[in-house]
Amino acid sequence: MEFIDRRNTIELMNLLGLKRQAFLFGISFDLNNNFVIPASELAQSGVSFQMPAASFINHKSSHLPDKLIFEKFPVEQQEFSESFSIVKKHLDFGNSYLVNLTKPTEIHTNLNFQQIFEHSKAPYKLLIDDKIVVFSPEIFIRAGKGRINSFPMKGTIDASIPNAAEIILNDFKETAEHNTIVDLIRNDLSMISKNVIVKRFRYIDTIITHKKNLLQVSSEIEGQIGDGFFDNLGSNIFTILPAGSISGAPKRKTVEIISEAEMYDRGLYTGVFGYFDGEYLDSAVMIRFMEKKDGKVYFKSGGGITTMSQCKSEYDEMV
Repeated sequence: MEFIDRRNTIELMNLLGLKRQAFLFGISFDLNNNFVIPASELAQSGVSFQMPAASFINHKSSHLPDKLIFEKFPVEQQEFSESFSIVKKHLDFGNSYLVNLTKPTEIHTNLNFQQIFEHSKAPYKLLIDDKIVVFSPEIFIRAGKGRINSFPMKGTIDASIPNAAEIILNDFKETAEHNTIVDLIRNDLSMISKNVIVKRFRYIDTIITHKKNLLQVSSEIEGQIGDGFFDNLGSNIFTILPAGSISGAPKRKTVEIISEAEMYDRGLYTGVFGYFDGEYLDSAVMIRFMEKKDGKVYFKSGGGITTMSQCKSEYDEMV
């Protein structure tokens, strides 16, 4: 599979959108390491995906082992603290209101990526050869029939905690973080659509993991699009990238802070992938993301940092 830069990605997505030709796409966090695969070429691509609106499976069915091994070896808290301090400095100086800080965690598992792709529970799943697997709960945008919608997720809590929903919805720091992202996404959609409204504000979804269930706070934002939206599909999508929920606000300066603080390349992690069927676009943010690199397996994760954040609690959330 060929990866292409920002300019070529926009041109190809615009062309396929103009022709109303179906295709799968993936865009990296830095917007310069992307793929676009016409539907007619999926069978030769080595890529499988599943989402509510469409799917294509290139890989054979697989069974799980009798005993599941999935062990994590996160970066030391001192390393996280150094990155956190850089972010906190910029927040205190007023350079950003919210920064999404992430780290890669080494994983030891007896599962291959095909098994994880097939058996993970998520509305959006992607498998690239045996190199990257994504099982994401987070919609990026959906567009069609004159509407565009985004569903930013911000705020997570262990569902087993007594009164978990009440706690997360009344947490001052989490509320401020969520408000910031909703405002950012509302502004983003206003650049490519009209009459943007917050249709649902701070509702709760349940996320199922292999060890416990999580409650995730989301909102729904909606705008109106015209018939020509898909004629410039690539340009429109890149106008609102990277996704606000996994970068921060203000976006441009915050991306610079992330580059300084994280000390690693996110790659496709926290980028977006999606499928356009000729009439309807569905897409997701690439979180719940695993990657093979230098013979090791990594799970990348993180959370939003504000001036009210405490390093230890943010480290625990990343883990």
